[in-house]
Amino acid sequence: MAVEEGILLGMGNPLLDISAVVDQEFLDKCDIKLNNAILAEEKHLPMYEEMASKFNVEYIAGGATQNSIRVAQWMLQTPDATSYMGCIGKDKFGEEMKKNSTQAGVNVHYYEDESAPTGTCAVCVVGGERSLVANLSAANCYKSEHLKRPENWVLVEKAKYYYIAGFFLTVSPESIMLVAEHAAAKNKVFMMNLSAPFICEFFKDVQEKALPYMDYVFGNETEARTFSKVHGWETDNVEEIAVKISQWPKASGTHKRITVITQGADPTVVAEDGKVRLFSVIKLPKEKLVDTNGAGDAFVGGFLSQLVKEKPIEDCVRAGSYAANVIIQRSGCTYPEKPDFN
Repeated sequence: MAVEEGILLGMGNPLLDISAVVDQEFLDKCDIKLNNAILAEEKHLPMYEEMASKFNVEYIAGGATQNSIRVAQWMLQTPDATSYMGCIGKDKFGEEMKKNSTQAGVNVHYYEDESAPTGTCAVCVVGGERSLVANLSAANCYKSEHLKRPENWVLVEKAKYYYIAGFFLTVSPESIMLVAEHAAAKNKVFMMNLSAPFICEFFKDVQEKALPYMDYVFGNETEARTFSKVHGWETDNVEEIAVKISQWPKASGTHKRITVITQGADPTVVAEDGKVRLFSVIKLPKEKLVDTNGAGDAFVGGFLSQLVKEKPIEDCVRAGSYAANVIIQRSGCTYPEKPDFN
């Protein structure tokens, strides 16, 4: 079934990924851990230049939400089925991003900031695992005024599904709440991602404010365990944590909350109605793994592509698993011309 134009809207931090295979020595020197995502501090800023001079870097349009929206768009193959908002700079990287996303078929409405450069994310790959260090720059300048402009708000009104990665909580919680409240009032589907341990720890208050509105919560096992620890749940059991997140009180009773937690090569956990279902992922031989950057984003994108078609949960998870499997065999969050999913 074809989907209508603009059915899915994403908002987030558009970042240009600067991706390279590095070594453990470089990670240690920059004081970063594998399989983690952090915001750049002062001490990390020189690493972007160093990566470009020392390693073979690739530039790929990224940012968690934008990745998921691009993958959903790719899976759907209906031009402008998806739209996206976020803030970029008026520069070469920003132009690159616009071109890249538009070519991917996404209807992008960027807020262009005059004063800050387009955000970047260092993607350091060692043994196929990735570490992300985001220098938000312009992405940090998104304002809810942009969202409220009629030409942008119309995207909110058109959409029936909304997806925002947790990273956007650090930038514009006000924009998130505007969309969340609209979704609740109009019985639409609002979804977020735990996104990173630091979001659960240091942005707990804004995350808790948005939680009642979330109809779907995505995350991985590390983020789920951090969420549990921060809320004093005293359990490391991902299945228990998924159930507890799904039972968090809701702002609107229209949709029940479903929690979807990925665990790398281990089964994906789906919690709803106090029960858990496990779905195995597509196995990939180690030698075919290129890098895990964008795997979680791709899973969400694949999942959303079937959700907007009102397919059952098992089809959504299967599509998520398929998309993640495609992405990890390529560098960055990139994909072949057409999906091979049925």
